[in-house]
Amino acid sequence: MGEGEVSQCQKPHGWLGRLTLWNMNSRHSKVTDWGLSHVAIEAHDTILDVGCGGGRTVDKLAGVATRGKVFGVDYSPESVAVATKTNRRWIEMDRVEIREASVSALPFAENTFDLVTAVETHFWWPDLPRGMSEIIRVLKPGGRVVIIAELYKGSGTKMAKLAEQYEDRLKGMKLLDANDHRVLFADAGCVGVQIIEKRDKGWICGVGTKPSA
Repeated sequence: MGEGEVSQCQKPHGWLGRLTLWNMNSRHSKVTDWGLSHVAIEAHDTILDVGCGGGRTVDKLAGVATRGKVFGVDYSPESVAVATKTNRRWIEMDRVEIREASVSALPFAENTFDLVTAVETHFWWPDLPRGMSEIIRVLKPGGRVVIIAELYKGSGTKMAKLAEQYEDRLKGMKLLDANDHRVLFADAGCVGVQIIEKRDKGWICGVGTKPSA
C-alpha cells in the first residue's frame, strides 16, 4: 500500500478520493452486514455512523430503522459529498442527515443516540480514547456502540501481516489486537463488552453498552 493510497483511505480527496469512496461502499458491504448482525437495531432508533465514508452503512441503517433517523459524520468534505449523494432519497425524506465533523468533537448533545456505529474507521482516529469518550457522551444510557473492521493486529491474514510489517510507515494508522479492542471499550466505561472475531476473513467486531443511569 503506497503513501497515496493510505492518504486516500484516511481522508479521501479529489477525483481519486471519490473513486476510493465508491470502492469502499462496495468492498466493505459484507463485513458491515456481518458486524451489524451482532447488534439489534430497532425501527425507531436514532443512529450515528462515525466516519461514514461513502455513506453505504448509513443507507443500510436507514433501511432498518424505518421510523428513526440516521446521522453520518466524516471529517473529509469529499466523503460528506459522496455520502450525501448515496443517501439523497433518505435525506429528502428527513430520515438521514450527513455532516462534516470529527469523532474527536461530535456536534451532538449528550444522550442523543440509541446506537453509534464505526465501520473501517477507528484505526485512523487521531485519538482513540477521546473518540470513544465522545461516542459514549452522545449515546443514551443503555445505548450501544459497535466497531467493525476487516483488519486488526494478530488476525493472521495476509493483509494484516502486511499492515503490521509496515505500520510505522502508515502515517496516522494504529492497529489494535483483539484484547486492545476489549480494553478500548472497557476504558471508555462500556459494559457487556463483546469482541467477536471471524478469523478466516480477518474481521473483528466490538460491541459495548453505555451504562444505564
